Amino acid sequence: MTERPGGAWRIGVVDDHEQIVRGLRATLDEQPDMELVAGAGTVSALLATTTDIDLVLLDLRLGDGTSSIANIETLRAAGVPALVYTSGDEMYMVRQAASAGVMGVVRKNAREGELLDAMRCALSGDTVPGIDWAAAIDSDPGFVDLSPQLRRVLELYAAGESSARVAREMNISTETVTDYVNRIRGRYNTAGRPAPTKTDLYKRAIEDGWLPIPRRFRR
Repeated sequence: MTERPGGAWRIGVVDDHEQIVRGLRATLDEQPDMELVAGAGTVSALLATTTDIDLVLLDLRLGDGTSSIANIETLRAAGVPALVYTSGDEMYMVRQAASAGVMGVVRKNAREGELLDAMRCALSGDTVPGIDWAAAIDSDPGFVDLSPQLRRVLELYAAGESSARVAREMNISTETVTDYVNRIRGRYNTAGRPAPTKTDLYKRAIEDGWLPIPRRFRR
C-alpha cells in the first residue's frame, strides 16, 4: 500500500464503548504503519480533538442519538474518510452508510487481520471489498433511499413540524411539501413499509437513521 508521507497513517475511532477503543488502540500499537491518534464517543468530540486524521473507524449506533448519515456527512465535510465498524445488525443504517460514501463496512466480529486489511485498503483509497453480506444489503427491497430534499422534508415533518412550517423552513410552497410527503409515503409503501400516519413516518425515519433515537430508548 501507499505509505503516508512523513510517518504512520493517523487513525481515529468513534465508538461510545470504551473497551472497543482500548482494544483497537492495543491492536494499532502493534502496527508500524498506523497509529490511533484519537478516540471519542461522538463525531463532534473526535473532530474537536483533531481533524488531521487519515481514516476514522465509525460505529453506526452511538449513544448520543445522532444519525449515522449525519455523522458520515460531518466527517466528509471535514475531509475525513470513514470505514464503518459495526456489529452489522442495523441493516438500514448500513445501507445508508454505503450510499453516503464510506470506504466500506467491517463487522466487529471480524478477525484482526481482516480489519487491518480493510483499513489498509481504505487508506489506499480503495473501497473495501469482500463483505459477505453486501449483496443482501444492495438487493433488500425494504431499503428506501431519499434525495437530500425529500430527506429534509421527512426530518422536519416526521419530527412534528406542520406543512406550513416545513415550507417556510425550506423556502418552498405548502403544496410542494404535501407532494413530497406523498412521494415519501409512496416509496415506503412500495418497499413494504407503509407509513400512512405522521407517527408511522416518524418511526420509519428513526429506523433509517434520518432522525435520532429518542433519549429514553438509547443505550
